[in-house]
Amino acid sequence: MSAPTSAGPLRIVLVDDHEMVIAGLKAMLSPFRGRVRVVGEAIGAERAMSTVASLTPDIVLCDVRMQGASGLDLCRSLRERDPDAKVVLLSVYDDEQYLFQALRAGASGYLLKKISGEELVRQLELAATGTTVIDASLAGRAVDTAARLQSDEFWPGARHGLTHRESEVLSLMVTGLSNRGIATRLVVSDETVKSHLRSIYRKLGVGDRTGAVATALREGIFQ
Repeated sequence: MSAPTSAGPLRIVLVDDHEMVIAGLKAMLSPFRGRVRVVGEAIGAERAMSTVASLTPDIVLCDVRMQGASGLDLCRSLRERDPDAKVVLLSVYDDEQYLFQALRAGASGYLLKKISGEELVRQLELAATGTTVIDASLAGRAVDTAARLQSDEFWPGARHGLTHRESEVLSLMVTGLSNRGIATRLVVSDETVKSHLRSIYRKLGVGDRTGAVATALREGIFQ
């Protein structure tokens, strides 16, 4: 990605899976053209890779959750291709677990969509200097959660971003239960189990049940 300079506004690429959200962000940023300039946009993470490659923006501003590949997936891919890439994730989820996943993915920031235009521009400018930007409402809780994670006060898998229920599902997978067996044990539907599995695979960076179990054992999440 290009290095921002004081000679002109930050060059931004917007990524979301909804055109209306991108239009809203462009409208929010338009009063600050002297400081930021939207040079491109992409619907979905898959299209974003080629868009970013062709435009080399200073910062990619991306939604966390999208259909198909997520903003976290995009961030990891961009950082693998260019370790200096700066990706700021924007989300409606006021959840420190998402924040930790974002930071593990190499994101330059995690901001909430309720942010004002002025504050968003200020945070993007900070991110461009190499500062990791975090929504103020999350920062305090994140410090407390990090300390508790360090002390292993949470459930197995919490430090990998797994929710308590996802940890339960993974533990049953390790014991060899099928999807139907897991559903019966937890008194949930088969579809609910499949939804949890998709989330577990994404968070552990694997593609299937075998990979999830292997990672759980290798990382010591379950013995």
